Amino acid sequence: MPPETEPTPSSSYEQIQQQRAIEVMRHSRIDTRTACLLLLSVLAVFYTLYFASAIILPMILALVVNLLLSTPMRFLHTRLHLPKPLAALCLILCVFGIAGAVGTAISVPATGWLERAPEALNTLRDRLAFLRGPFQLLTSASDRIRNFMTIAGGHLDHPAPAMETAGEHVVVVTSGPGGLDRFSSSILLGTQAFMGQFFTMILMLFFLLAQGDSLLRRFVEIMPTFADKRRTVQIAYQIERNVSLYLATITIINSLVGLVNMAQCWLLGLPNALLWGVLAFLLNYIPIIGPMMGIIIYFLVGLFVYPSVWQALLPPAIYLCIHLTEGETITPMVLARRFTLNPVLVMASLMFWDWLWGIFGAFLSVPLLAVFKIICDHVEFLTPIGHIVGGPTRTAPQNPLFTEEAAPDADSDETLGPD
Repeated sequence: MPPETEPTPSSSYEQIQQQRAIEVMRHSRIDTRTACLLLLSVLAVFYTLYFASAIILPMILALVVNLLLSTPMRFLHTRLHLPKPLAALCLILCVFGIAGAVGTAISVPATGWLERAPEALNTLRDRLAFLRGPFQLLTSASDRIRNFMTIAGGHLDHPAPAMETAGEHVVVVTSGPGGLDRFSSSILLGTQAFMGQFFTMILMLFFLLAQGDSLLRRFVEIMPTFADKRRTVQIAYQIERNVSLYLATITIINSLVGLVNMAQCWLLGLPNALLWGVLAFLLNYIPIIGPMMGIIIYFLVGLFVYPSVWQALLPPAIYLCIHLTEGETITPMVLARRFTLNPVLVMASLMFWDWLWGIFGAFLSVPLLAVFKIICDHVEFLTPIGHIVGGPTRTAPQNPLFTEEAAPDADSDETLGPD
């Protein structure tokens, strides 16, 4: 008989969570009225998040950045004995100062690439001339489908703009004076809205770093029973520890991905290697879709720089190899033996938050799903949902960076991240 293997802490935790979920499902009975009220409440919350995004999104971003900066904030306050307001101010100036310096360094080459956009489009059209035939087939098929829908429906609710053909190209004819003025005013309004939200986030982040602990303490004090106080503290502790550890780990990994991509761009002779390295760093925060966009961008830049299509395939191929090495080897190894998130729900969360809040929602999708799982694991009637959100348990060897004695209870440590 083979010797019995001792269950790992993570597998024991998953087994206990599974048993709790089964018990809750066994004793819970939800009638139609309760289900309808719950559905309406969820829809009302999403409605509020969508229409109040101008004030809610900066606060959520401030909460997530606060989790990322909680460890250095604690170091400055407890080890260096800096007052909390001064430590918070130093952290904000340091982090956003570095981000501003990098943004300033890449703004000039980014502006140059935008100014060369017409020339780049002509170059790409010449390099991709062999795809003109398939594109024309797709265009003709689209026109036939549109004509069929027009005849079947009698009329279109939103008619397409009038088009004229000039040679082989399609020119969209727009009418109405003041198009450029409307475009400029929309950019101005968008910039003003962004700066207002950015200022709101910075202000909220400062007060969270300086006085967030006192807010949590007051919240715990009003809990009616000791069990409720303990559960609240556990949820707050695990959200801070696990999400901050996940964000810090992913930030370090993404920084290495950006540095390696910057090095490969420099070695391959791509201009503005810093710009493409920073782009790879930012896109790696968005699961699946971010690296796919990076591969496409690297290919288009390669088409503009190199004389042949085959040479242009080299930078995106190396980018893909770097991403596969990071996504399939390094990240799972570093985040092993801690709970994972179901990859299907990670993708669904990414698409939902991207639709709701745009690019910032895509950045926040994984942390928000992780926070949701932690809350579900500690609220009894939500335990089945937390078990569904969790991904399959990994069997990779435990990394010393995250090794700690974990007991199979609510205080056991967990990891975040897509499987």
